[in-house]
Amino acid sequence: MTSFSFRRDFVTRPILQWARGVMPALSQTERDAIDAGDVWWDAALFTGDPDWNELLAFPKPKLRADEQAFIDGPVDTLCAMLDDWTMTWETRDLPPQAWDYLKSQKFFGMIIPKQYGGLGFSAFGHAEIVRKLATRSVSAAVTAMVPNSLGPGELIMRFGTKAQQDHWLPRLADGREIPAFGLTSPEAGSDASAMIDEGVVCRGTWNGQEALGIRLNWHKRYITLGPVCTVLGLAFKLRDPDHLLGEREDIGITCALVPTDTQGVEIGRRHLAAFQTFQNGPNWGRDVFIPMDLVIGGAERVGQGWKMLMTALAAGRGISLPALSGAAAAFSAMTTGSYARIRSQFGVPIGKFEGVQERLARIAGNAYLLDGARRLTCVGLDLGHHPSVISALLKSGTTERMRVVVNDAMDVHGGKAIIEGPRNYMGSQYRAIPVGITVEGANILTRSLMVFGQGAIRAHPYLLQEILALGDADQARGLAQFDEVFWKHVAHALRTGLRAFARGWTGGLTSPTPDAGRATRFYRQMGRYSAAFALTSDLALLTLGGELKRKEMLSGRLGDILSELYFLSGALKRWEDEGRQDDDFPLLQWCMDSGFAAIEQSFDAVFANLPNRLAGWLLRLVILPLGPRRRGPSDAVTHACAELLLHPSPTRDRLIENVYVGGKDEAVGQLIDAFERVVATQPIHDRLREHKIRDWKLGVAKGLVSAEEITALEAADKAVAAVIEVDDFPHDGLATPHPVEARTAPVGADRARAQSQGDDPDPPAVKSNGHKPLAEAPR
Repeated sequence: MTSFSFRRDFVTRPILQWARGVMPALSQTERDAIDAGDVWWDAALFTGDPDWNELLAFPKPKLRADEQAFIDGPVDTLCAMLDDWTMTWETRDLPPQAWDYLKSQKFFGMIIPKQYGGLGFSAFGHAEIVRKLATRSVSAAVTAMVPNSLGPGELIMRFGTKAQQDHWLPRLADGREIPAFGLTSPEAGSDASAMIDEGVVCRGTWNGQEALGIRLNWHKRYITLGPVCTVLGLAFKLRDPDHLLGEREDIGITCALVPTDTQGVEIGRRHLAAFQTFQNGPNWGRDVFIPMDLVIGGAERVGQGWKMLMTALAAGRGISLPALSGAAAAFSAMTTGSYARIRSQFGVPIGKFEGVQERLARIAGNAYLLDGARRLTCVGLDLGHHPSVISALLKSGTTERMRVVVNDAMDVHGGKAIIEGPRNYMGSQYRAIPVGITVEGANILTRSLMVFGQGAIRAHPYLLQEILALGDADQARGLAQFDEVFWKHVAHALRTGLRAFARGWTGGLTSPTPDAGRATRFYRQMGRYSAAFALTSDLALLTLGGELKRKEMLSGRLGDILSELYFLSGALKRWEDEGRQDDDFPLLQWCMDSGFAAIEQSFDAVFANLPNRLAGWLLRLVILPLGPRRRGPSDAVTHACAELLLHPSPTRDRLIENVYVGGKDEAVGQLIDAFERVVATQPIHDRLREHKIRDWKLGVAKGLVSAEEITALEAADKAVAAVIEVDDFPHDGLATPHPVEARTAPVGADRARAQSQGDDPDPPAVKSNGHKPLAEAPR
C-alpha cells in the first residue's frame, strides 16, 4: 500500500493532470527513434553546466597503423584509377578496374570485423578513408561508403542471427555480394511511416521446400548501389493476417534481406543524381517470397525495423556525410588558397583583396570547425556510443557548412570553376552539394524537427523520464515516478536560472573553465551559452508543452544553438588535441567569434518569437540584458585566417591533411605545382620590386637576378598560365550523338504490359547493369 505524501497527492497530482493535457503521448515511431542510439556530449550541453575537463579528457582521434597503411596504399592506388571527367561525361560509372579493386581490397568491408574477413576499421579510420576518397571523386567515395553506412552489413552485425552473420558478412567483406538498402519510396521520404511497401506472413516455397516466410510487394527509389546490388536490404510494413507468428496482425516496419536474383525482383534503370556517377536507381518487388530466415535477426526481430534503422543511422550518419563534407572543405581550402595566390589582377594576387580574404577566411574557418566536430564524433563512436542527436546535427551542420565553403570556393575561382572540362576541379564538388544536403535525412526537417525535438527529450536530464511517467498505464506508479522526477527537474531549473543569470550579467566571468591556455576565455562564454540554452529550453517547454514540436521555426533556432555549442566544442577539442598550436589560433578565434555571434542571433530570434511574451521578456533580461553584442570575427582575424591559405605552413598542412593531389599531368597536381613555383620565386619578385625593376633582363644586367632565377621565373609563369587556362570544345563536340530518352520507369501493370508486348523497359543502350554508360558523351 502506498504511503501518504502531501506533496505527491496534493501538489504533484494536479501538475501531472495538467501536464497530461499539454504533453502528447509519444507515438511508436517517435519512441523507436528516441530509444535508438544513446546520448553523449549533447547530454552534457543540455545540463547547462558541462564539465569541460571531461571534454578535454576524451581520447585524441588517431589512426591505427593498419588504417594509415590502407590510406597510404590501397586508397591512393584507387584514387589514381579515377578520372571524374571521364566518369561523369563519358562512362557514367567507375572504371571496371576500380570496381574490381574496391572488392579485392575489401573497401566494402571496412566496418566488418576481421573475424568475418573484413578490415575491422575504427570509426575514425573509416571516416578518414571516405574523406580522402572524396577529395578525388565524390562518386567513388559514395560507392565505398554506402555498404559501410546504413545498409545490410551494419544491420547484420548489430541485429543479425549468428547464422546470418556467418553467411553474409564474409561475402559482403570480400565483395562477392554487393549490398544496397531500400528505404525510400515514392510515398515515403522523410516520413517512413507512410510507406506502403508491404510484406504478408504466409507459407511458400523456397529452394524447392515449403517454408514459413513473407510475400513482399514494394517500389523503392533513390537506392544507392541498387542497380548493381546482389542483395537488397529492404524495409517494409509487415502484416500477419493469419496469425502465423502470434496475436498481432499489424506487426510494423521490418527489415529483411532479399537476394536480387529472387523471382519477382525487378531492378530498374538508373537515376542520375546531380551528375554524380555512383550507381543509384529504383527497384520493385512483385509477389516476392522469402523465408523467415532472411528477416534480419529472424522472426524475433519482426516489427523492430524502424528502431534498427535509427540505431544504425545513429552511427553511420555521424561518419559518412560528415567525411564527404570534410573532404569538400579541405579540398576547397587547398585549391582556393592556391589559386588565390597564383592568380593576379591589377598586378596583385587576388588573395590579397579584402573581399576575397573574407571568403578565404570563411573557407579556412569552416574547414577547421567542421573537421573538429567530425573528429570529436568519431571519438564518441569509437568509445562505443551511438549518439543519435549528435549524428543528426552533425550531418545537417557539416553539409550546410560544406555548401557555404564550396560556394565561396566557386566565387573565388570565378570563370575557372564555371567552365566544364578536365581542367575544372571544382565542378564535381559543386554539383554534389545537394546530394549531401538531402540524403540520410533532409536538412530542412532534420533542423526543424529532429535536432531539438529529439534532443530535448533524449538529452535533457529529466524530460524523457517525465514523459514516460505521464504515459504510464499504472496511474499510481506513474504519479510516484513523476513526483520523484518533476521536483528534481524543478530544482535543476532553479539552479540553471541562477547560473544563467550570473553568467549572463557578468559576461561569463562566473563560468568554470579548464586550464586551456589562450583558449580559456572561450570556455567562459561556452559555459554562459550552455546555461542560457538549458534555461531557454525549459521555459520553452513549460510555456508551449507539446505545441513546441509544431513550432518548427522556434525548434529550429533552438537546434541551431545546440549545434553551434557542439561544433564549437569540437573546435576547442581539436585545438587541444593538436597541441595548442599558436599559429592555428586565428582559426579557432574565427570559429568561436562566428559561433558566438550565431548563438546570440538565435537566442534573440527565440526571445522575439516566443508566444508567451512574458517568458520571452524574462529570458532576454536574464540572458542578453544588453542585447546581442557579438559581431563575428574582426577584420584582423579574417585577414590572418586568409593568409594561412596563401602560404605554405604546418597550419595549412594540418588544415588540408589527406587531400589527394594526383600527378602534375592532372588539374589539381598542376595547380599545386604552380603554387609551389610561385611561392619559391616570390623572393626574386620582391628583390626586383625593391629596386623598382619590372624587366627581368634589366635585372640580369644589373646583377640582381641570375640566369637560373630567370629560368625559375619563366617556369613559374608557364605553370600559372597552364592552370588559368580553361577547356573549350568543337562546336559539334557538345552534341550528344545518341541521346538518352529520360522517361518515367513503368510500374506494375504498365511494366508487365510492356514486357508482354516484347518492349524491353530497359533498352540495352541504357540498361543499368552497373558498367554501361548512360549515353555516349562528347569528346
